Amino acid sequence: MSANRGWWAPPEGEDSVSEKLLRKTRESPLVPIGLGGCLLVAAYRIYRLKARGSTKMSIHLIHTRVAAQACAVGAIMLGEWLVGSGENVGKTDKAKSGCKPYKAKSGCEP
Repeated sequence: MSANRGWWAPPEGEDSVSEKLLRKTRESPLVPIGLGGCLLVAAYRIYRLKARGSTKMSIHLIHTRVAAQACAVGAIMLGEWLVGSGENVGKTDKAKSGCKPYKAKSGCEP
């Protein structure tokens, strides 16, 4: 039986892993930052494993996972918020609602 040495190569017409990572980074630049933060938090918490005191190992690992996930989710949410706020520049909610604005600050025309 012969071994297929090219099993890790992407099929024809598909991106390689590095091309896909670069494309995703261009689409959402804060995701790699979140991933890096996740890895840093996890590495720090595992390093501090010796100084955990009387805390059980399972509790320490759960706290490590939660902190790492919070870092990654926070970066993704920040990126989506920044992208979303950039798309709405110059648009108001009144324009979306169909109101006719007038000079008063109170909102729509009566």
